[in-house]
Amino acid sequence: MATVSNFQPCVFFSHGKEGTPWGSKIQRLAEVAKGEGFGVESPDFRDLHGAELRVEKLLQSVPRNHPALVLVGSSMGGYQSIVASQQLKPRGLFLLAPAIGLKTGEYANPNPIPCAGKMAAVHGWDDDVVASDQVIAFCRLHRIPLTLLPDGHRLLNVIDDIAVSFRQFLKTLS
Repeated sequence: MATVSNFQPCVFFSHGKEGTPWGSKIQRLAEVAKGEGFGVESPDFRDLHGAELRVEKLLQSVPRNHPALVLVGSSMGGYQSIVASQQLKPRGLFLLAPAIGLKTGEYANPNPIPCAGKMAAVHGWDDDVVASDQVIAFCRLHRIPLTLLPDGHRLLNVIDDIAVSFRQFLKTLS
């Protein structure tokens, strides 16, 4: 179970398939979240192979019926956050290069339906893992505001831009 209070606004980060729970992107966004008064958690999914096992761990890690929950996911973690949002119904869902539209054995549903009060997505024009066209179509279908930036899948060259967008996103939730 998470160490954040059931009453404190909190952000749960889900790292990507080859990411780490406290990689540079998550560290930067965690600073932003803390600065806005949110607690932060970042479960370690590296021991689990396959997105569906990671979804289950995320669901077990997050307090149920949390009134101020924000899910943030990068790549496979974005997929996890979308699928988990169907049960958790978070106040916010912030996606970074979400692994959607991928038809591999790792994803039970390549096009999951997000469920959150507010949503936003950031994607790189030059992403060579998840095509920007797929994310554009997904965001259009679900009416998710999308920011496209000049970077690849990892989005490390535009982390300052993402931090600004994330701060603005969190401010809309208060």
